[in-house]
Amino acid sequence: MNALHTDSLAALIAGTLFDLLRTKQAYLDPGSGSYLLQLLIAGLLGGMFAIRASWGKIKNFFRRGPKNEEELPSDDEQS
Repeated sequence: MNALHTDSLAALIAGTLFDLLRTKQAYLDPGSGSYLLQLLIAGLLGGMFAIRASWGKIKNFFRRGPKNEEELPSDDEQS
């Protein structure tokens, strides 16, 4: 890259960082905190429900050996 392009890129990055690090005057109303808490709780409960609903598939994925009772060796085959 030429020097002019490098200097322009450095100035752009420095300006962006300076803008991000400045103090922002933002307002969060009291309902924002309860809304974020509600989203967090809903996400946790939804994740727990999804795991519970598919627990059999998860358990079978990590289980070793035959996956079905049909694949288990019978008494005749063991002797």
